[in-house]
Amino acid sequence: MNLQDRLSMVELMRDRRWAALATHGPDGPEASWVAYVPEAGLGGFLLHLSTLAAHTRNLLAHPRAGLAISESERSDEDPQTLARVTIQGEVAILLKDSEDYRSATRRYQERLPASVPRFDFGDFLLLRLAPARVRFVGGFARAYTLDAAGLRAAALSVPVD
Repeated sequence: MNLQDRLSMVELMRDRRWAALATHGPDGPEASWVAYVPEAGLGGFLLHLSTLAAHTRNLLAHPRAGLAISESERSDEDPQTLARVTIQGEVAILLKDSEDYRSATRRYQERLPASVPRFDFGDFLLLRLAPARVRFVGGFARAYTLDAAGLRAAALSVPVD
């Protein structure tokens, strides 16, 4: 993967806040939209989800999931040339009495300040999607697959603003 594609991939994951979440439901695959916050080094993607939502119940039953993030569509361009990334991994609940939960909460709320009141709701969980496999398509005929170590290396090569 060349430097420009690494930059595009990492910036896409760092700059967006909204993604499609794929989970395994009782009748097969299900997709929904969720807010997410990338952790430093892209070692995890934080999700703050209600247990009332089907996707959260799906994750509690089957923690493997996918997160799909895309560059914004432009009406004058072919959508198949858009940069996009799919992150596959496993989701784990962050325990509320842990330092990990507290630091992840701070990060999430700094990135998405409107979420602060929802952290007082009893039905919400803070989850971390730990990437195992990442598929990046930088446009037509530019596709790459990375494991978690490759993603960390790519993130380290792109400075944080």
